[in-house]
Formats: sequence, structure tokens, C-alpha cells
Amino acid sequence: MFGPTGGLGMNPSMDDMNLIQQAQRHQLVVSNLGEEIDLEIGPGEDDAAFANNSLIGGTPQEPSTGEHDETKHMVLVSDLPSEDQDMSKGQPAKRKKKVVKRWREEWADTYKWAYVDMKDGTARIFCSICREYGRKHRRNPYGNEGSRNMQMSALEEHNNSLLHKEALRLQTASKDKIVVDKPIYVKTLMSKSAGSIVEGALKRDPNEIEFVQSVQESVHALERVIAKNSHYVNIMERLLEPERMIVFRVPWIDDRGETHVNRGFRVQFNQALGPCRGGIRFHPSMNLSIAKFLGFQQTLKNALSPYKLGGASGGSDFDPKGRSDNEIMRFCQSFMNEMYRYMGPDKDLPSEEVGVGTREMGYLFGQYRRLAGQFQGSFTGPRIYWAASSLRTEASGYGVVYFARLMLADMNKEIKGLRCVVSGCGKIAMHVVEKLIACGAHPVTVSDSKGYLVDDDGFDYMKLAFLRDIKSQQRSLRDYSKTYARAKYFDEVKPWNERCDVAFPCASQNEVDQADAINLVNAGCRLLVEGSNMPCTAEAVDVFRKANVLIAPAIAAGAGGVAAGEIEVLRESNSMQWSAEDFESRLQEALKQTYEKALKAANDFGYQKESPEALLHGATIAAFLNIAQAMTDQGCV
Repeated sequence: MFGPTGGLGMNPSMDDMNLIQQAQRHQLVVSNLGEEIDLEIGPGEDDAAFANNSLIGGTPQEPSTGEHDETKHMVLVSDLPSEDQDMSKGQPAKRKKKVVKRWREEWADTYKWAYVDMKDGTARIFCSICREYGRKHRRNPYGNEGSRNMQMSALEEHNNSLLHKEALRLQTASKDKIVVDKPIYVKTLMSKSAGSIVEGALKRDPNEIEFVQSVQESVHALERVIAKNSHYVNIMERLLEPERMIVFRVPWIDDRGETHVNRGFRVQFNQALGPCRGGIRFHPSMNLSIAKFLGFQQTLKNALSPYKLGGASGGSDFDPKGRSDNEIMRFCQSFMNEMYRYMGPDKDLPSEEVGVGTREMGYLFGQYRRLAGQFQGSFTGPRIYWAASSLRTEASGYGVVYFARLMLADMNKEIKGLRCVVSGCGKIAMHVVEKLIACGAHPVTVSDSKGYLVDDDGFDYMKLAFLRDIKSQQRSLRDYSKTYARAKYFDEVKPWNERCDVAFPCASQNEVDQADAINLVNAGCRLLVEGSNMPCTAEAVDVFRKANVLIAPAIAAGAGGVAAGEIEVLRESNSMQWSAEDFESRLQEALKQTYEKALKAANDFGYQKESPEALLHGATIAAFLNIAQAMTDQGCV
């Protein structure tokens, strides 16, 4: 029951310091809470005006029958007769029910969009999107009496409110972007020339954290190159400014006839070596900084590959999860209405990235073909019955494992029997697991945004097929442990504390921080192969370097996707199907050339083959020298 009008604040038995620390990140982590938490609402939050007034012109909703049954015994004090109110004043306030430990999993979704902060000297529970608390969402969205049914219906109502959706769209729902004052870790550079390049990037783009981080890592790798030839300072400064940045509006209509607007990006970073190739990402966190960082990484990756290509990247803050095929088709068509004029086999051809797969690329290509009036099958790749390469989808993940085998071979080791930890559960991660199984390795983990799954018995083809079924049905990885009892799923934790010989981060940028790196070193990891772009923070790289953990950078290990895309562009590949064996042999050859090129560049500038920095720096050096030569030959353009 609700207390008197004066109300109570939050239970003083709660760990206030821990909650406030969590509030700084605008996210409550369930595992850090105690055995129970009091979700009482404070004074003034029971104002009936909130229940009667609509938000943004919406009409007030009546509680459902289920909600009515749950709450019919509850009466607001403000609605009682005055005599009852007087009687209630003399009674001690009743304590509210608690959210007990056994309900943790059921309440986990609530904690993800709630955080605790101080309001008028009192700790309140706020929505991390709308920054409001209590009944200002028409009904207390945080639950009040410990009723799971009431909690879920209130949560659903909150998430469907126009206020929440508008705030969600404006703030892009990026968890790691809520903290805007995140410091940029700046490494100490040996030369003033290298330092001036990073300083220039910081001054020009101070808010583009991901892009500045990628610039800093590259400049750090190029210090010896810049020290030998100061001419490269000007080349690097020109390279760091993209040739073309396209930011545009993407309007589209959902199945209910409502209009939505998202923001689209395409950064064509550098075309000195050839036409652009790069991915398209659909994710709520997508912004210009990420588009530039991905475009820069793709430029280096393409320059290091055996093919002469420029680099690009782009996408939108559109989230395809939970959308129907028709909604995704309408969005993709609207996206391509702007982008088609910048696309073409001699200009820029996009490829799959996070949130963009076979379905999305098919819709994008269909609209491009309609507007441009030409057919270019290599644009979409995964549809093998009307594109060329039979292993196009698998190429990126397979290439990561091929690269790991090359590194292990130089160490007189083989991957067979090694315990491998993999993060992510998308296209690249699943194909990494698949190829590890084929090579006789022992992959034991996959992960998603809510936690990770570990199977100490290791995955096999049957288990992998089951994992793919789970993801295709958009179910939680937790369901795997219901079928395989020895497997365990851990909430809100990364897999980097699991014992392993080789780690394959394949989820997203900056997923391995300093603490994770320490955990990996302590867990026995001696080789880390990057499947995603820039998965390690600068602090994590420093930990690995001091512990002599070898790192295969994404611009080298990810060359499989570049090779597959370029094979498709070849004229003869559009009129015939490559066999899997032929395609795989070409893929392995491309990875071998990339590996040897990176090691040679490292050796030329004094990095020993056994050094943890050899591949990390050598790959960047080789890629940059290729681009720098082309830019020098072509003049100041």
C-alpha cells in the first residue's frame, strides 16, 4: 500500500554509494545489488494529475483487466475521505514489498533503463532515456508493490510511450554515449611531429572519441616511420581528413503508418589506391565518429590487402531489431534514395556490417539497381544464387582463424586442441567458431549484449546449429543452457575471465578494456586475434604488450572480407560460381600475403618478429606506406 502523502525516500539500507556510482553510468547492474532492493516511490509522485493528463497530445490509457486485478486492492491516500486521512497520519508508514533475489532475472530489463540519482537531496530512480522519475510517465514505471505483472505492464507502457520513443530517438540509446565526459586516453609519443598529428585531430574533432582513438593508435604505430621522413607528417594530416562525408535524413513509414526519421552516414575516406569498399552498419549507436573510425580502419585494411582499394564506411542509427521485413525494406529504400548517386563499381560498393545482412543488402541493392539502371551483383554478395562467391558470408570469420593459424605456425604450434574464447554471436563470431571446430580447436564461449555463454565441453557442429537457431529466433543465449545442462550463462559479464589459450574478440569496438586485458593475461591467453574493428582500448593494448601477448590487428586479420569482396568484383566471377575449395584457397593465399607484408614492414623498422608490437605496428606501417606513395604520386588533391 502507498504510504502517507509525506512518503518515504529510498530504503536507507540500500548501498547508496554503489547506486550513485551506477547512476553515473545511467545503468543499474543487477549483479552488484544486494539481496533485495526497495523500490518505494517518494513524496509527490502519486499526484493523480499524472494519471489523468496525456503526454504529447496522447490520450490517457485505461489500465488493462490484468492490471486492474493486480491493483484493485490499492487505494491512494489522497483519494480517501478526510477522516481516513487523519487516521492514517497517526499510523506508522508501512514498508513496501521487496524485489527478492529469485526475481532478479525477471527484473533485469528494468534495471537496464533505470538509474539512481539525487533529486532535491533524495535518491530517486530515473529513466535513463527520459531523465524523469516516478509517475511522470503516467504510471510509476519502476514497479511499486513488487508485483511482476504490474511491473511488466508498466514497463511495456513506458517503453511504448511517445515521450520515451522520442527521447530514445534523439539520444540514439547508446549506453556508452550517455557519459559525455569520458576522457580520451592519450599515449606518450616519442616525437613532437607525431604528437602534433594527434593534437591536431583532438582540436579538430574533440567529441569524436572513437575516431581520435583510432588516429592515436595509428600514429603511435607510425612513429618510427615519421621520424625517418618528416614528409609523412603532411601526408598523415591529409589522410586523416576524409575525402567526402555524407550526412543525410532517412525518412520512412512503419507498418502503422507512422513517420520516422533517422540519420544516415557515408564516409568515403580515401580513394588514392582505388574505388571505395566498406561496410554499412545499422545500429542505434551509429554516429559520425563511428563512421569515420570505421572508414579509417577500412582504408588501412584495404591498403594492406593484396588488392588496390580505397576505404569507406557508413550506416544509420536505425535499429532493425523488432522491425518487420516491410519496415526494413522501406527504410533501406529510403536510405538508398540518397546514397545511390555516390555508389557504383568504380566509386563505392558497400558490404555487410553490424545490423546489415543478406536481407538488408538485398533491399539496398534492389533500390540501387532501380535508380542507377545497372546491375552489379557484387554489391550484395551473400545471395550466392545471383552473386558470385560461394563463401562470401563466411570469408571474414574464416579469415580470422586462418590468420591465427599463420601466427601459431611461426611459433611452431597449431591451433588444434587449443582452448579458445570468442565474443559476439553475429556473423563473424559464428563463422569463427565454425572454422575453429573444423580445425580441431576447442571454442567454449559466445556472448551477446546481456552476458556470455560458456560450455566447457566445447562447441561442436550440432551445438553450433542450435546456437544459430536461437539467434535466428531472437531468443536469449540463456536458452542454450536449458538444453545443455553443463553450459552456464552469466549476466552482465564479458567472457574474458575464462581460461583460454587464444582470444577472438568479435563483438564491437572497445569491448576489451584494461581490466579485461588483465583477466585474459591471468587466464593464460597468449594470442589475441581481432575479429571486430578496434576491440581493445589503448590501456588494454598496453597490458598485452607488457605481458608479451601477441595481437593480430583487425586491419590484417580481417583481410578475408576484403579478399572475398574483391574476388566478386572480378569480371569472370560474375558469370560463374566459385567452388568452395577454390574460393578457400584464394582466401588463404590473400591472408598469407597480408601476414607476410605486415611482418616485413615491422622488420624494416626494427620490430622483431617475436615482439607483441610486430604485427600491430607492422600492419599499419605497410598500409600507410602504400597509401602515402599513391597520395604523393597524385599530388595535393
